[in-house]
Amino acid sequence: MSWQRELLKIMQKNKNKKVALAIDTSNSQTDQSLIEKLRTFIKEMNPDTTLIQADFKIRDISNVTEEKALTYYKHGKSSYTDVLEWANEEEIDTLLYVTDLTGYIYDELTLKPFIYWLVPDQFKPKAPFGKVLNIT
Repeated sequence: MSWQRELLKIMQKNKNKKVALAIDTSNSQTDQSLIEKLRTFIKEMNPDTTLIQADFKIRDISNVTEEKALTYYKHGKSSYTDVLEWANEEEIDTLLYVTDLTGYIYDELTLKPFIYWLVPDQFKPKAPFGKVLNIT
């Protein structure tokens, strides 16, 4: 339960800031009930959070309170560049990114938001920046 406490602290700290939740939809292996619980928690903590569905490109941008179904793809290709560039343009303060951290990132990208990589696996990969939080 330690990741829940950590996420609670993150959300409380960012209560009046621009927050976005990005979900890597490049495969459907992630525990979808876990992602729905995470989405519900974030919706309750900050209903202004933006939800981004992305794989190798952004597929959908909506508010986390909208009852949109997540669409997963089976190709396994993932790039974080579009989402990170979008977060810069939208002046997002904190980006929560649910992913296995196997996607591509453009090397010369400068980031404005702080990123928490929410990894739904016991394996804790090394992130190029930000903080990794295992959500299993």
